[in-house]
Amino acid sequence: MSIPAADLVVPHRVRSLARGAATRPVWRNQRGGTTFRTDDGRFIKYGLRNLETTMSGEADRLAWAVRHTPVPEVVESGSDTTTEWLVTRALPGLSAVDPRWLAEPAVAVRAVGTGLRALHDALPVGGCPFDWSVPARLAAASRRGIRLPDRLREPPDVDVAVVCHGDACCPNTLLADDGSWRAHVDLGALGVADRWADIAVAAMSTEWNYGPGWEGALLDAYGVDPDPGRQSYYRDLWNAT
Repeated sequence: MSIPAADLVVPHRVRSLARGAATRPVWRNQRGGTTFRTDDGRFIKYGLRNLETTMSGEADRLAWAVRHTPVPEVVESGSDTTTEWLVTRALPGLSAVDPRWLAEPAVAVRAVGTGLRALHDALPVGGCPFDWSVPARLAAASRRGIRLPDRLREPPDVDVAVVCHGDACCPNTLLADDGSWRAHVDLGALGVADRWADIAVAAMSTEWNYGPGWEGALLDAYGVDPDPGRQSYYRDLWNAT
């Protein structure tokens, strides 16, 4: 993921969705999809359709999750034969990888860990219609033509089933001005799974974003002891799929 150039050409569809508001690109994902912010308080995600997650699926997940925890409110979503888009209302707060919080990694990592635990505690497993379990992820990988090593087909026993974020990397936690967690974004893969499917990725992400040595602080903030076996498995599954 990266910050796109400020002079990036705004696609016609995005200009239409902006409805006259000024736009600026703020984020580009690994598949080339770009997120734009409008000057009237919206985010517009736009990109090519893909088999991993869909923006219509994210819209459904946000509409479900917003009843339980702070996530963006969906304004509209849609697609055509090649592209898709999602418009949400902006939330207050800055990403945990905003320059302000990159300069204060101890604060940011604590917020990511406590925020992830709060998300897991708030979302009701029994009422969740979305699945992110290992069998579901293996089936999705097969549909996308990804061949996985045999060792990833034998997951560890489930520790605690929760509704996982599905992309618990540090950029997807928003922080309030006081350094506490404020909300979560980018929930296109949200679904029920072992909590370590999120924890392992969040811990791994601390090194990408803040450098080595922060994994323990993330686990402490979440409130869990290290689990090397589950962490290793879910890191490898994430990187493979």
